[in-house]
Amino acid sequence: MRKSRRERGENQFGCLIGLILLGLAIFVAWKMIPIKVKAAELRQTIVDEAKSAGTHNDDRIRAAILAKARENALPVTENDIKIYRNLGEITVTVTYTIPIPFPGYTYNWHLVHEAKNPIF
Repeated sequence: MRKSRRERGENQFGCLIGLILLGLAIFVAWKMIPIKVKAAELRQTIVDEAKSAGTHNDDRIRAAILAKARENALPVTENDIKIYRNLGEITVTVTYTIPIPFPGYTYNWHLVHEAKNPIF
């Protein structure tokens, strides 16, 4: 008795869908991972500057953050950086949006980095 192709489980459609999904995931990761790495570097700069708030004034902190953002090609402006000093504590908040172009769609990735530290 001859079995049909479906009964033997030789349908290639599921494999094709799986490969398409894998390709899509790789493409999204290829677009977003470098931006995530750059954003993490900026976050580390924000934390480092908040730690050195006792020796740096607000303008110097803002300039260091802007320099790192420019170095990493991140769309951070002076207005995106908020620095608050209150009762021996500093809070540095940076809010910005990175447009990530995909074919037919641009995803706007909204990021907020905040660092709080005591001032010594």
